[in-house]
Amino acid sequence: MLFIQYPKCSTCQKAKKWLDTNNIAYVDRHIVDNNPTYDELKEWYGKSGLPLKRFFNTSGLLYKDMQLKDKLPAMSEEEQLKLLATNGMLVKRPLMIDEDMVLIGFKEQEWGEKLL
Repeated sequence: MLFIQYPKCSTCQKAKKWLDTNNIAYVDRHIVDNNPTYDELKEWYGKSGLPLKRFFNTSGLLYKDMQLKDKLPAMSEEEQLKLLATNGMLVKRPLMIDEDMVLIGFKEQEWGEKLL
């Protein structure tokens, strides 16, 4: 499984600790150093069954600075995916991805149901 996170993010730190405590194997990937690509995001979005807006870090400074709350509704899915691929700080984190599942953000109960 692929664990995509930002080390300074407290939620990511909690998720990583939870994964380690529960002996869940993962490949760790820094979201800024290795930003998800357009193709990866498109695949994960399709696999997740979630609205594309869930992939945006809506509480992040960059999201707010770019005034995306107002701009996203007018953008196509392709434009939104391309935008997400430009900067890891726009992407909601942590992400946990395997062949048939995508988890966005850390909710211990949800992760427990899907991963344990």
